[in-house]
Formats: sequence, structure tokens, C-alpha cells
Amino acid sequence: MPADEPRRSPLHERHLALGAKLADFGGWSMPIDYAGGGVLKEHAAVRQAVGVFDVSHLGKVAVTGEGARAFVDSCLTADLGRLQPGQAQYTLCCDDPTGGIVDDLIAYLRGDDDVFLVPNAANTAEVARRLAAAAPPGVEVADRHEDFAVLAVQGPRSPQLLAQLGLPHDHDYMSFADAGWEGTTVVVCRSGYTGEIGFEIVCPWSDAGPVWDALLARTIDLGGLPCGLGARDTLRTEMGYPLHGQDIGPTVTPVQARLGWAVGWDKPAFWGRDAMLAERAAGPARLLRGLVADDRAIPRPHMTVTAGDGTVVGEVTSGTFSPTRRVGVALALLGSQVQEGDAVLVDVRGRSAGMHVVRPPFVDASPR
Repeated sequence: MPADEPRRSPLHERHLALGAKLADFGGWSMPIDYAGGGVLKEHAAVRQAVGVFDVSHLGKVAVTGEGARAFVDSCLTADLGRLQPGQAQYTLCCDDPTGGIVDDLIAYLRGDDDVFLVPNAANTAEVARRLAAAAPPGVEVADRHEDFAVLAVQGPRSPQLLAQLGLPHDHDYMSFADAGWEGTTVVVCRSGYTGEIGFEIVCPWSDAGPVWDALLARTIDLGGLPCGLGARDTLRTEMGYPLHGQDIGPTVTPVQARLGWAVGWDKPAFWGRDAMLAERAAGPARLLRGLVADDRAIPRPHMTVTAGDGTVVGEVTSGTFSPTRRVGVALALLGSQVQEGDAVLVDVRGRSAGMHVVRPPFVDASPR
């Protein structure tokens, strides 16, 4: 494959057979949606039944060796010391000294000497590079992007689906379990990016096909659908979950993104700590907030947000039509003078559309 072509999931041919519309996501050719489904139907399947996603483009980084847990804890924001082996947590890799978000990721604690990280596709190499550059002797950082596939099973019927396969399905939120299945070993984590009860299954790259086939057959039987990354985006936006590269990034800090809950503020060290503590004490100049349209307008990224007097107060970072609410919703970085409940205007293709400021999520859902 030419170096400038997008990389392919191990399920690429299966996606084509299902009539998937493909697009580039972080350098990977991945499904937006599938023939016979479409974003709206796939979105509804996850909210009402179950959907299965291929998210194998997500990164996989193994940090191993004596003191691996302590090392990762000294770099990333969340307090890895609070976890027991078999638990996972959402955390942030931030720049030092600015505090800007290099990536958001999931850390799986396998033990004091074994931490498995799942960053975003486009940022995997940078996260691995920063960790490798800082690693002490005896700690190894390995980019294992194409050693493992990741499949997400999301929706109220997802526990039923996993039970039918004999896979773990009743463990706590943000915990994971190893399981044998049809001659291979998979890791089943109670996590996801949709706001629904769900799981993310990590399996060997070479075994992704049979795992996908088994999941998909039972998904259809349960009234669900294969789902592309288009529905994943509308689902996460309804929950107010930030997307790196849009809502968060190197110029946005955890304080501005209202991700302070993912920061171990009492830890003695993590990348960007001093900048974040100073910003938290002084108060951020802007905050990531939610917007709901007052009419049929649909906000989109980069649209300007103004106050009633015409003063520019921020910009939309993510915006979509909410299939659940049947209204336009958005995340936006807004000046700290803007408060929840305020009315604002969004420039939607030259028209000033009225919206009001809210605290996400935009829908009543819970992954717990």
C-alpha cells in the first residue's frame, strides 16, 4: 500500500461487503455508515437496542517494566494510583509546560509493571514518542497499533449480546476482564463513547474477523445494526463528550475543557501541572459549554458565537442535529463571561440563529 494512502482496519473487506461509506479518520480508512442503515438509523439502534462499531484505528501503546504504573502516573493527568489491576480510567496527555491537551486516552491498569493505553489514532505516535523520551531505564514503551483490533458494542442490549457469546458482561463501569473465546483471548472493558451501557473489546488483529462476525450476527438478531463513525460522532456529541482535534487540543487545557475531573490535582507531578494549577487558581478565560438551538438551525464547527450586542464571545467546536432531541446541539468554547442559561447568537451560514447555553449532556443517558 502506498505510504500516502490511509491505513486499513483488519475488517476493511467486511466493511466493503456491507456497503460501507468510507472516509479518512486519523489516517485510517474507516466506515462513516453502512448501506441499509445510515447515521440516523445507526444512532437510533444504539440508543434503543445495540450497535457494533469497528474502532480499530484507535491506538494501542504498551508501557511495561518495573515501575510502569508509577511512570505513567507521573506523566498523565488522572491518578493511576487509585486504581486496582483490572480497572481503567479516562486520562489526558498534556504538554509541559503549557498544559495543552496532546491527547485524551484510556489507561488500562494490568499491574504495577503493565499499563495499556488506547489513544486517538492520529495522536498515537506522538503519545508514544513523549512517553518513550521520558521513560526511565527498565520501562519500555511500545506502539502496538496494528497488533490489536478494537470493537465497540454499545446500547441497552449490549450485555445481552455479550452474554450470548459467553463473554464477561456484568463487571463494573471502567473495569475490564480477560476472556477466552473460540481459541483466542479478548479483553472486555465496560466503557464507550456513546453514553449508553456498552463495552470495548480488544482482540488480536488477526482474530478481528471472527469476533466481528459473531458480534454482528447477534446484533442483528437483537434489533441492532453495524454502526459507523458518523453515528459515533452524533452519539458522543449528544453526551457532550469532547473530540480531540475539535473540542480539545494543544491550545485547549483541561481547565478550559471542564475536564478537571480527569486530573489528579493532588499528585506531585504530571505533564502541564504547574500551568493547570495556575489557570485553575486564576480562572480560565474561556470554557467549553453546550448550546441548544432555539429553532431549526444546525450549528457546525468554526461558526462564530456572539452575544446579543454583537460582541464575539466564542466559536462552535462541534455541532450537529441531535437525532434524539430533534434539535441542533453544539459544544463551543465561550468566554468566561458567558453563563449557563444565557442567550447567544450563532452565525449559521450568514444567519444569526438564536441558541441558549446549557451544561451537557443534551440527552438523558448514562454509560453506568
